[in-house]
Amino acid sequence: MAYVTTKDGTDIFYKDWGPKDAQPIVFHHGWPLSSDDWDAQMLFFLANGYRVVAHDRRGHGRSAQVSGGHDMDHYAADAFVVVEHLDLNNAVHIGHSTGGGEVARYVAKHGQPAGRVAKAVLVSAVPPLMLKTEANPEGLSIEVFDGFRAALAANRAQFFRDVPTGPFYGFNRVGAKVQEGVIQNWWRQGMMGSAKAHYDGIEAFSETNQTEDLKAITVATLVLHGEDDQIVPIADSAFMSARLLKNGTLKTYPGLSHGMLTVNADVLNTDLLAFVQS
Repeated sequence: MAYVTTKDGTDIFYKDWGPKDAQPIVFHHGWPLSSDDWDAQMLFFLANGYRVVAHDRRGHGRSAQVSGGHDMDHYAADAFVVVEHLDLNNAVHIGHSTGGGEVARYVAKHGQPAGRVAKAVLVSAVPPLMLKTEANPEGLSIEVFDGFRAALAANRAQFFRDVPTGPFYGFNRVGAKVQEGVIQNWWRQGMMGSAKAHYDGIEAFSETNQTEDLKAITVATLVLHGEDDQIVPIADSAFMSARLLKNGTLKTYPGLSHGMLTVNADVLNTDLLAFVQS
């Protein structure tokens, strides 16, 4: 297995598949998962001739279960360590959920200044801000995220079963086709990581205001969001992000869930490839 070590001594696991001279597609996973959540996309883009790269966020998956640094600044800086280590240029960065926040911070603070990013994609992503504030009245109340923390601390294994069984993939909707393997894989990925990283990560994905990150991004950016996203409400994220981006394009999907990149991979992969090739 491949690892790179950050400046603060954290070992970050990464995958790097495909021709080294091909355009790189870099994937950033959501909370509390790992790079394995991008299997369908990595295999698809690999089959289409691209170099595909994905890492496990610190405290997640196979990366080191360190005590600190579970915030967007460290997430983005860790991603940049991977990019520099592999010397990736002209890369397209695609982030899902919390990974979308990581992409926004990475592109604004690292990728664009270093000239290493070509395009970006935010899928069901958390920016600009999930938390309800005076300036963001449509956000979710702090009690929602306090509930996440309480459930995680009380019984993480059960919480990580309830989320994919219910709202994450929309399996709680009437008539939904429940995929037990998808639920088990979500649980597997989550339980590989650190409870400390997952607990701290709730604040990172819910309370980080990324308005300035979005305003700073000048590369072409595609925003994709399911209209039945029960985890990151579309009105709090996709519509606002599209307005803040200088070169953004928004596409929404009626009836699709937060986990659409997995359960609707055929639809998402086609749109992602079209954007990369445009």
